[in-house]
Amino acid sequence: MTFRKFSEKQRRVLTWWMPGNPDHGKEAIICDGAVRSGKTMAMGLSFFLWAQSCFDGKKFGVCGKTIQSLRRNVLSEILPVLEGLGAVWQEKRSENLVTVQFLGHENWFYIFGGRDESSASLIQGITFAGVLLDEVVLMPRSFVEQACARCSVAGSRLWFNCNPAGPSHWFYQVWIQEAENRNCLRLHFTMEDNPSLTPKIRERYQRLYTGVFYRRFILGQWAQAEGRVYDFFTPEMVGKAPEHCDKWYVSCDYGTVNPTSMGLWGRSSGVWYRVKEFYFSSRQAQRQMTDEEYAQSLATLAGKRQIAAVIVDPSAASFMEVLRRKGWRVQKANNDVLAGIRKTSDCLKNGRIVICEGCTDCLREMEEYVWDLSGGSRERVRKEHDHAMDDMRYFVATVLGEKQHSFAACTAERKM
Repeated sequence: MTFRKFSEKQRRVLTWWMPGNPDHGKEAIICDGAVRSGKTMAMGLSFFLWAQSCFDGKKFGVCGKTIQSLRRNVLSEILPVLEGLGAVWQEKRSENLVTVQFLGHENWFYIFGGRDESSASLIQGITFAGVLLDEVVLMPRSFVEQACARCSVAGSRLWFNCNPAGPSHWFYQVWIQEAENRNCLRLHFTMEDNPSLTPKIRERYQRLYTGVFYRRFILGQWAQAEGRVYDFFTPEMVGKAPEHCDKWYVSCDYGTVNPTSMGLWGRSSGVWYRVKEFYFSSRQAQRQMTDEEYAQSLATLAGKRQIAAVIVDPSAASFMEVLRRKGWRVQKANNDVLAGIRKTSDCLKNGRIVICEGCTDCLREMEEYVWDLSGGSRERVRKEHDHAMDDMRYFVATVLGEKQHSFAACTAERKM
């Protein structure tokens, strides 16, 4: 196999570990993004070149969902390239071991499949100078963490690549969102980063997918693909806060262990905008807030605006009492879940409500809020990533919900 050129992003993957490179101080690299974006080839080639350049007589891990997929997607592509550069390699299939002699060094690369939770035991006890995890999102967390823990040789580094999964996936939350804190270089790939794809081929791939699947496979975004409650919602529907509003509400989903979410809603030209939010997770903060502190946070969110009412989770009796004592007009939320979701969907679709830029937790939950499909029907939502979703639903169902007019029927006694 020959290469005529590498893209700028591929060159960065190939050189990040070299002395003098601006990224040399990083201890890990993540390449994620679209399908057919050229990340697997660049990552695999760079991993083997790094290992052979920097180490001699060391062991390395090469991990994938299955050993068969690794041989097909990584080894069969990379090893011939190394051979063309002058490397000598030998594979012992019975031992799942590849020995590489190159640049005057000899190293051993052990192949592992991370199919399920039991796979973590296969990798225990071995010491690596580095590990490559191909399609890391397809492997269980226990296996990935065990593989990372095996890298205790001085100068060892971690190498991850994958196509995106949903935004609630543990790898996205633990590694990608925390890449800077983990001293990790994260590079996001699109099809434009693969110079071997012609414009015509890229266009063909773009025609294959729509909606969320287009965002995940073509744009390489971490978008929820299955069971989203608001599956019609796209980034293009996010709005900007209006300059002036003639009426204001605050909606609140109250939690102690679970997060508390509040949304500030303003009406402009008949449209309700969620202009700001407050979101607090006691688990992440590792402390709990009191009702008094939540009331102060609500006051900060409202500012000097005249709030018509605070729509509150009907189960939050103590918090509602604190708010009443502080002079807030409090209204219990309508908590009919399915009817509220239907009404919220209608309002989002027809533009009666708009989520504004800056409501980051609400927008995050729009991607992660899903139906519980374990029973095979969409009659129940999964109770996670639902706190901003609940406060939004409370607002719509209580303030914008159509009033139900009651009637009575009676019979008159007929006198003879």
